Amino acid sequence: MTAHANSLTEHVTAPRPPTGAAMMLPAHDLRVLLDALGRLGHNVDMLLAAAGLGEANFADPDARVPCEAYEEVLKRAQRARFTPNLALELARVTPLGAWPLLDYLVVTADTVGSGVRQLNRYFRLTGSFIVVNVREGTDPVRVEITAPSPFAIEYDAALQILHFRNETEGRFAASALSFRHTLDDADEFERVVGCPVVSNAEWSGISVPLDSWRLPLRRRDPILRQMLEGHADAILARLPAKTGLAAHVERALTTLVAGGDTRIDTIARQLAMSPRTLQRKLADEGTSFQKVLDDARRDAAGKYLNDSALAIGEIAYLLGYSEPAPFHRAFKRWYGLTPEVFRQRARA
Repeated sequence: MTAHANSLTEHVTAPRPPTGAAMMLPAHDLRVLLDALGRLGHNVDMLLAAAGLGEANFADPDARVPCEAYEEVLKRAQRARFTPNLALELARVTPLGAWPLLDYLVVTADTVGSGVRQLNRYFRLTGSFIVVNVREGTDPVRVEITAPSPFAIEYDAALQILHFRNETEGRFAASALSFRHTLDDADEFERVVGCPVVSNAEWSGISVPLDSWRLPLRRRDPILRQMLEGHADAILARLPAKTGLAAHVERALTTLVAGGDTRIDTIARQLAMSPRTLQRKLADEGTSFQKVLDDARRDAAGKYLNDSALAIGEIAYLLGYSEPAPFHRAFKRWYGLTPEVFRQRARA
């Protein structure tokens, strides 16, 4: 137990921004964790006081707090009563609806796969640094999770598995759960999530077999989902563009995404750093080169379909797809529509 406790700081500490400025995280996320800690029997008032916070810090739904506040809350909770796999235990007592708009954008989707695509598309609504990327075209599908800390990755992965299991009436099952770090208790994690857990892997996230990926969600509701998507899209349109290094990468890719060289080596050279350094710095900002490239392709695809007379096959080729089929799959993940339907609606 002591050996596990010694790894606590690594698991709950988010990396500092490269500039040395304070990293601010959503206060709402901390409120959700505090509520979950209360359900586990912790003294929430004591934890708030230890972090130098009060209820006033949560009055504004858009408020942010320093990452040090998160760290202090979790460290104090572990000192009071050490809990192996704390992120997993918090996920077990976090109810659906803790993030109302995002959660219901997911559970009103038709299938598990559609729900994960909603996470990929709308996670930015929460203001957190967690990024969910989907790698389709294989069985199992890879749902990759990037976050500033191992704790956040464990929490989000467990939350996805537990909620999708509930929303499919117990039928959802992942084929494996991968983490780039070492867990406190991998055996217990496996028992709760119901699949093999791999530590020190090359990537972090969930492997989902196609039969689970295609399972229908019990609250699927296309009418409600469309209403929620309209509201969510309006919010996303008002959010600031990417900041920091991700903004520089995005600007560089915007000029190259249509027929140019979008390899990470090329972009890293433009920014006078190595590809490895570029990936590391983007990870510090809670994103990845592939995510920024994916966003640039998404935006360019929508613009070309809306504003140009190019054929869909020509647009796919311009954006770096050697065949139309992968482009169609990516476009449906981005917009929830085929390119043909998107163009028809835009012109209508």
